[in-house]
Amino acid sequence: MKKKLLALVAVLTLVLTSVFGLTACGGTKDTRPVVTVGYTMNKPMNYKDSNGKLVGFDTELAEKVFGNLGYRVVFKKITWSNKYVDLNSGNIDCIWNGFTANSEDEGKKRNEIVDFSYNYMMNKQVVVVNKNSALKNATTLDDFASKKGTYENGSSGADWVPEFKGANTKGLEAQIDALIEVKAGSADFAVVDKLLADAQCGKGEFAELTVVEGVKALSPDEFYAVGFKKGSALTAKVNAELERLAQNGELQKISDKYGITPSLITDYEQQKLNK
Repeated sequence: MKKKLLALVAVLTLVLTSVFGLTACGGTKDTRPVVTVGYTMNKPMNYKDSNGKLVGFDTELAEKVFGNLGYRVVFKKITWSNKYVDLNSGNIDCIWNGFTANSEDEGKKRNEIVDFSYNYMMNKQVVVVNKNSALKNATTLDDFASKKGTYENGSSGADWVPEFKGANTKGLEAQIDALIEVKAGSADFAVVDKLLADAQCGKGEFAELTVVEGVKALSPDEFYAVGFKKGSALTAKVNAELERLAQNGELQKISDKYGITPSLITDYEQQKLNK
């Protein structure tokens, strides 16, 4: 009986060890507070590598910033057009995904909808077409009249679509979907972020796509920042960490890895004055 009791105790101990997260090598369950980052697939900011792991400049920077602040990061894929609903409902804690701060949504400035971190990256909107299309030589937006165009719903690129007078345009869930439409021939052009276009066009599955150089400066300078719910205490914490990473060179190290250092912003002094 005593042996049976000891055996039962051993089994119960093993079960309780598993339940409470203890591991054979002595580790314990991660008890750090969780911060949930909302993202979409947007290379080079957030995308999957050949092993299916989420990587990218924004992905690594978010992990570095929140890790240093004592948080465990959970990434949650969102529909870009629903980003504010996800943020304000608490489904996510921030939007860190090539989020253009100096833009508008439905006629309202984005900085009136969310609190933004410091601007950390520059961007523009560009037009992408098939390299065999005559549109690659376009010099004005009038050249796209009667053509089919795509863009991401809720993106800053969507703001510029009405400038393509006479074009037949439709919004999609993600910028990558817009490129897929052009690749498939179901659209003649796509309006997307320059950083995305530079990372995708002419390479891999999008080898046949190219940026229309004649209308490359479609929009004025845009600035990426992290979006937080109004009044979030995370904004100031992230700003302080971004500044520290800029000073110690970690920010540039990550941007060098993804080949986007020329677009990186590391001087936040003027932004401090404007806040």
